Amino acid sequence: MSPARWSRSGDRLARREEVLVGGVEMPLPSWMGVAGLPWQYSAVQLHLHWGNGIGVATGSEHTIDGQSASAELHVVHYNSELYANISQAKTERNGLAVLGVLLEAGSETNQAYAHILNYLGRIRYAGQKVAIPAFDVQTLLPKDLSHYFRYNGSLTTPPCYQSVLWTIFSEKVKISHSQLLKLETVLYSSKSTEPEPRLMQDNYRVTQTLNHRLVLSSFFPVSVKIYTDGEISAIVIGSLCGCIGLAVIVWFVVKTIRSTSSWDVLPSVRPPPQSRTNDVAKNLKPDMALKTASDPEKKEEAAPQPEP
Repeated sequence: MSPARWSRSGDRLARREEVLVGGVEMPLPSWMGVAGLPWQYSAVQLHLHWGNGIGVATGSEHTIDGQSASAELHVVHYNSELYANISQAKTERNGLAVLGVLLEAGSETNQAYAHILNYLGRIRYAGQKVAIPAFDVQTLLPKDLSHYFRYNGSLTTPPCYQSVLWTIFSEKVKISHSQLLKLETVLYSSKSTEPEPRLMQDNYRVTQTLNHRLVLSSFFPVSVKIYTDGEISAIVIGSLCGCIGLAVIVWFVVKTIRSTSSWDVLPSVRPPPQSRTNDVAKNLKPDMALKTASDPEKKEEAAPQPEP
């Protein structure tokens, strides 16, 4: 898979005033786009999805390892190489390309998202618009754009055309709790003229089954921990110390076994000590017997007779 890259022309965006529409949708200039895809895709708009702030984090339209996020940003593009506009592209396969960013609550204010969230109070009702100062849209994306998931899917709003090439970044972006609370509680889906305003919450579609879709990854998703250099050094040192300790124990056991004889271990089996004098006596008895047996033979010999 080719790496996803956000492309723009110089700093033109920094000199341009953007418009924020009720429902948190911001149009984007067509000269912005995303690179690294099979075709040229030009930017159209970006928008947000969120939950209601009650209970666990819900609001994202995608989950990673079964875990949802508090909100999700979508940056929508259309295939400008094959189609004249988004109206034509959205009904065709590979007609759209959407970048998805999962948002979660943190302790610090996200200055990039403040460019949008600080103006929500001016577009509280449907149909309202407000001009906001220009900012770099790429600052809304994660720092690591090389780790992402990609699959062919559909729009998450009716009529849900099967025309989207989705790219979901693995790294989540954090916004503050107060920023998330503002997103979940400030906007209304009704117009200002309606007597009973309807709070805009849970504007996300729940995750759908894959339906045999193939989800690709630009990296190897691993469940094992990726250790830092310091952690690896600690593991190596700990392993060496363990090996040295084991070697000392083995050496002590071997030394103890060698210094202890088998007779000391089994004293009841050991025979009584034998006197060395008994061994000498045993060795002398055969010689004495031989000498005793040879004396009678000498007595039986006839004495020599004198000659006449």
